[in-house]
Amino acid sequence: MKLIVGLGNPGRKFEKTRHNLGYAVLAELARRIGAGPPRAKFQGELADGELAGQKVLLLSPTTYMNRSGSSVREARNFYGLADDDVLVICDDLNLPVGKIRLRASGSSGGHKGLADIAENLQSEQFHRLRIGIGAPPEGWDAADFVLARFTAEELPEIERAVVRAADAAADWVRHGIAYCMNRYN
Repeated sequence: MKLIVGLGNPGRKFEKTRHNLGYAVLAELARRIGAGPPRAKFQGELADGELAGQKVLLLSPTTYMNRSGSSVREARNFYGLADDDVLVICDDLNLPVGKIRLRASGSSGGHKGLADIAENLQSEQFHRLRIGIGAPPEGWDAADFVLARFTAEELPEIERAVVRAADAAADWVRHGIAYCMNRYN
């Protein structure tokens, strides 16, 4: 069994913002694997399906980005999963728009959602898939930038990145993190 977590903020106000790329990838993956409708569980929305003969849990925490850790911890503990059976998908302002990067473990890199998950799991050994949103333009506050929508020029690249990230998440289930780092990084 694998747990794939897409980070974002709940509510219409945050739909299609840079910070909600994790939600977008999870929606694409849910569509592909024919996951049932999400249900409220673990302080989030949980859907499940099957991929490559494995049960796949898709969790969208509704705790807001910076407090995602308790949701992930509850799901991981309930299902008795190891940290390396968890893949967290999130935005990254340190990567160019549309670039994806997978890592087996590591620091939060300043991402408050990842930091909260690491704190709640008491581990940095969970896998992560980051999608670049680019750096804030000069004069922009990073918090305002991540809550902004993509420009018309960025949208085609982001749409391709969401599809590619869903491909990577599916390959993570099928082949593991080492394969994905070699193929997608």
